[in-house]
Amino acid sequence: MDSNKIVIIVANITSCEVDAIVNAANNSLLGGGGVDGAIHAAAGPGLLRECRTLNGCATGDAKITGGYKLPARFVIHTVGPVWNGGGADEEALLASCYRRCLEVAAANGVRTIAFPAISTGVYGFPKGPAARIALREIRLGLARSPLLEKVLLVCFNEETRQAYEEALAGNDRPA
Repeated sequence: MDSNKIVIIVANITSCEVDAIVNAANNSLLGGGGVDGAIHAAAGPGLLRECRTLNGCATGDAKITGGYKLPARFVIHTVGPVWNGGGADEEALLASCYRRCLEVAAANGVRTIAFPAISTGVYGFPKGPAARIALREIRLGLARSPLLEKVLLVCFNEETRQAYEEALAGNDRPA
């Protein structure tokens, strides 16, 4: 239904010209490695100053800041779950990340948003299940928010892009 609003790309999320980019952050929101470190580096010190005022963020929740030196007006910070084999509510927490980001986006008039593959890097969430969860929640978010025009799924590499393409096409069902 809204699949034409979902675009999968391999790119550096810090260069995306959208209203908001999503930061796969840690609980402190004070920077880290991977996407988090890249976003903080590209945005400049103003982002860290604002993040210090937010008192962190719970896993599965999201908070918004300005974009500072990024092309995006906003950064929506979310904390994904660390994969521990699937028995620690990781799937529900990851779904909550996408849901909360889309709620925060809608509340702030965001029309275009770019997501990284939350929790699939050093947090170890398997790419296929993560892609299915992301697409399910994004489709639900598009249905709830008529303001949302485009969602970019920004992949770090081809392996991640392939997982998202398969999930989008419905060809990713586990054996």
